[in-house]
Amino acid sequence: MSDAQKALDDAYENGGFIPGAENYPPKWEAAAEAFRDAVASELDIAYGAGPRERYDLFYPEHDAEGLFIFVHGGYWKARSKADWSHFAGGAIAHGYAAALIGYPLAPDARISEITAHVSAGIAAAAAQVDGPIRLAGHSAGGHLVARMAMAGVLPDDVAARVDRVMPISPVADLRPLLELTMNEVLQLDAAEAEAESPVLGEKLAGIEMTSVVGSQERPAFLDQNRWLSEAWGIDEMILPGRHHFDIIDGLASKDTPVMRWLMA
Repeated sequence: MSDAQKALDDAYENGGFIPGAENYPPKWEAAAEAFRDAVASELDIAYGAGPRERYDLFYPEHDAEGLFIFVHGGYWKARSKADWSHFAGGAIAHGYAAALIGYPLAPDARISEITAHVSAGIAAAAAQVDGPIRLAGHSAGGHLVARMAMAGVLPDDVAARVDRVMPISPVADLRPLLELTMNEVLQLDAAEAEAESPVLGEKLAGIEMTSVVGSQERPAFLDQNRWLSEAWGIDEMILPGRHHFDIIDGLASKDTPVMRWLMA
């Protein structure tokens, strides 16, 4: 790999710049398993025929006031919904049901196809829980929930129930990824990168949105968050001292800046 290519790839590399990064996945997995053991749930509910077209639904102790949905990251090519169950904790504490949406990964699915799968998963979960819908997604999941806030992505009746959306460390402009080595897996072309970039589209009216990023994230993610904020005229929430792996911790608890905004 040339030095120039390495520099391009490093701009979107996270783990290599976070001390102790290797400890995060096993910590997430253990916390997620403990959460599933402790909270009422229905797991691996099918919304399609594929093995990853599944969602997990967690319930509060009393009738749900609405539905919180989390879409995980992993650059559209890694991780699973089961790694993040505990990030439903803050919503459950607020009396919301919470769904974690699984989806097929690249290279088995293109990003445009993943967007469609996530839309179908959200629609299926929405059919099980009444009330308002609040969306959050991290990294690639931040891109995906931003796409859900655009016209023609979710079914109209589901989109009408979505009132708050929080992309966290989102990739909002996919065009820079065309030059990265990871695109050998993603298989983006210029047309798809443009069509799937929220910064090049418009947000649906009536949806409140704030984009979140950690102050210690890679410059590319600070840029991506700012680009989305500027393109859509939405607020940025910059969490001091947070990096790409601990930026989502606030979703697990009730009284945090991200949950206070999401559940307002």
